[in-house]
Amino acid sequence: MTDHSFFSKERITASPGYNRWLVPPAALAVHLCIGQAYAFSVFNEPLTRVLGVTQPVAEDWKLTSVGWIFSLAIVFLGISAAFGGKWLEKVGPRLTMLTSACCFGGGFLVSALGIWLHQMWLVYLGYGVIGGIGLGLGYVSPVSTLIKWFPDRRGMATGMAIMGFGGGALIGAPASVALMDYFKSPSSTGLTETFLVMGGVYFVSMLLGALTIRIPREGWKPEGWIPPVTVSRMVSHNHVHIDQALKTPQFYMLWLILCLNVTAGIGVLGQASVMIQEMFHGSITALAAAGFVGLLSIFNMGGRFIWASVSDFIGRKMTYTLFFALGAALYAVVPSLGQSGNMLLFIACYALILTAPLPEGRGFPIHREQDSGT
Repeated sequence: MTDHSFFSKERITASPGYNRWLVPPAALAVHLCIGQAYAFSVFNEPLTRVLGVTQPVAEDWKLTSVGWIFSLAIVFLGISAAFGGKWLEKVGPRLTMLTSACCFGGGFLVSALGIWLHQMWLVYLGYGVIGGIGLGLGYVSPVSTLIKWFPDRRGMATGMAIMGFGGGALIGAPASVALMDYFKSPSSTGLTETFLVMGGVYFVSMLLGALTIRIPREGWKPEGWIPPVTVSRMVSHNHVHIDQALKTPQFYMLWLILCLNVTAGIGVLGQASVMIQEMFHGSITALAAAGFVGLLSIFNMGGRFIWASVSDFIGRKMTYTLFFALGAALYAVVPSLGQSGNMLLFIACYALILTAPLPEGRGFPIHREQDSGT
């Protein structure tokens, strides 16, 4: 029996002649919101003085405890993305994106309650668990949908989606600082109100994306595009089901590489604001640190699109090899730059590191195609 409910795949299947370029804005409406996770470090220091307001007091949360909020969000991003992919294919992107909006926006609201009551477990539950689930579901649905609309440029399609995720901090970091400044008072850091506002705004934006998303009809292909009949050096036309992929050693080798890559990228993004303030103590204000987070976001956003598009021409293997090697070299240089006080090169190295789609490890459409020879 065909499902014609408002959230069904049938209701969001595009009609003939639909312009596929209307889909990327819907994807960006979600990814620019969930990309706020990369700006969470601007909250770290204020969260350590919720009670003291201007200076931390004995009862305030420690930075080590605050750091787990972002870590939990990333863990649940990965878990929900892994298990949500099959659900997405079953129910379609609209319901998946709506669920993501409820979780991500709702996570902010639960965290606001936790800050107001000064209960860290509520913040862990809100932003870390519930918000993290929203991150994962919100990540996979636009990427999967865009790849279906752009089979002729899968790398570019993935890049369009994930550059929004990388660019979320560009909006989220200064917006967070501005809201905290607006709501702060002699007795409050303004964090509770900031979380309430951001939760509401992000929910509305993601809801708009969910309502406007469309999927192509069965058998659709871009006008004038003829699928290649021969296997190139870059692309295999074989599709491996996820249940079968989990039985192969290649899957776990790839997972291990990406896991190590994730650890490095997340280590930077999770503490970017606090890191640069402590590294160059007295020279960097909270606003300037938010600018640093925003700068990383710009490079991460641009790098996602550029690397993914380049992978369409030089292959996924070569692209991964290039930015893995570049990242390793830059990470080795950064500590000495910080110790020497060379702020310009310190920032430049991290900006280059973040051009690679490191943090979530899903920069290229490896779930739909693979390099020949693997």
